[in-house]
Amino acid sequence: MKPLPVHPAEALVLAKLPETVVERAAQIRLMIFDVDGVLTDGGLWYGEQGEALKHFHVLDGHGLKMLDASGVGVAIITARDGPIVAWRCAELGIGHVRQGVRDKAQALSELAQEFGVSKEAVGYMGDDVIDLPAMQQAGLAVTVPNAPAYMSQSAHWTTNRSGGQGAVRECCDVILAAQRKLAPFLLGSSVGAGVIQ
Repeated sequence: MKPLPVHPAEALVLAKLPETVVERAAQIRLMIFDVDGVLTDGGLWYGEQGEALKHFHVLDGHGLKMLDASGVGVAIITARDGPIVAWRCAELGIGHVRQGVRDKAQALSELAQEFGVSKEAVGYMGDDVIDLPAMQQAGLAVTVPNAPAYMSQSAHWTTNRSGGQGAVRECCDVILAAQRKLAPFLLGSSVGAGVIQ
């Protein structure tokens, strides 16, 4: 089968990436994200009753919805546990959410089996040492520039945007562009219809 042509916007997204990263992104069938420091900036706000509050970026939410709508599975693995993550994931329609997880590599293995894909087809985006074992198993390991410096050494790619500031959207766009699945959203096709942030 002849590969689909690259849309100019997809070419723009992929322009400065190493070919090896594009090749890895093209193989991803399940993308797993950490929460604190990836979907958020890592900051925690505490209310008077001790409840923790988190800040999410709408660009990230839209990217996750686009991944899901394009047929790439989306899952969340986080070491912390609380209702805020569950609420945000429910809002985005993400059904595969693992909270309170210390062994993220094991969780990645379980999710890969659940989705019926090899680990080479699984991507993982994290920002701290607890994420390293999962990143080392993933076909595409992604981190953010505000993570500790050694995280970039263990990742295949480091986003330009920081955690909680559109880094997840940047990752989603790269996967979609590498798989020639970003263009339908730009052209207003039915694939992109109904995608919310």
